[in-house]
Amino acid sequence: MKTSTVFTLALSLGVGGAIAETGSQRGPLSATDMQAVSPALERYASTRLAGDLWKRNDLSPRDRSLVTVSAVIARNQTVLLPEQLELALKNGVTPAELSEAITHLAFYAGWGNSIAAAAVTKEIFLQKGIDAGQLTHAEEALLPIDEKAEAGRAARVEQSIGSAVPGLVRDTTDVLFRGLWLRPGLAPRDRSLVTLSALIANGQVQQIPAHLNRAMDNGLTRQQASGVLNHLAYYSGWPNAFSAAPVFKTVFEQRESK
Repeated sequence: MKTSTVFTLALSLGVGGAIAETGSQRGPLSATDMQAVSPALERYASTRLAGDLWKRNDLSPRDRSLVTVSAVIARNQTVLLPEQLELALKNGVTPAELSEAITHLAFYAGWGNSIAAAAVTKEIFLQKGIDAGQLTHAEEALLPIDEKAEAGRAARVEQSIGSAVPGLVRDTTDVLFRGLWLRPGLAPRDRSLVTLSALIANGQVQQIPAHLNRAMDNGLTRQQASGVLNHLAYYSGWPNAFSAAPVFKTVFEQRESK
């Protein structure tokens, strides 16, 4: 296993007790600017988000940043993106991983949202001296596929959609699960984390069971999954988190009963 892969895994699992960079959680606004409009909002940003949520240990700082960036892109909240990209880089998310997350989210949150994110990220990369040599290439050797798991996924899609939309079934297999999901720019666990964050952020609860199971199969623990949902209540709204919570509960119970 490459040293960089070991380091990334350690960051994901919170090994080494990494200290979180929390930022201000005010986006581009200063404390004075925010207090001039909403003193209570500034207080929540400084005490509840930066002072508490970002320091919790149910997620590593790296995971928390990857989840937040994914949710912000999925909801097209570009006003928050510069600060969150800066935090992600400080918390151990690599430029290549950010680049790959933007690509992945084009398929799970919409093309326009990823284009908007790319425009913002370009400026951050320029400021940081990050160039194309630090990113994954457009064409890379794909990761090996689990043919048994893929056959099960394909069968479930065929059963739910069948011949109603054959083009969607075909592209889901060829473009996503035999292409995008096998790109090496994100570890399988991280790709699942990005996907799950986008689904929660946009309230797409019907898609959550398959992707939560996939995330946990890829190494996401129950504690971490719970932490993701708790975190996203702040960035995607309490209703989206509460809509997803019963689905999480069902998946957890089903996995425990096996």
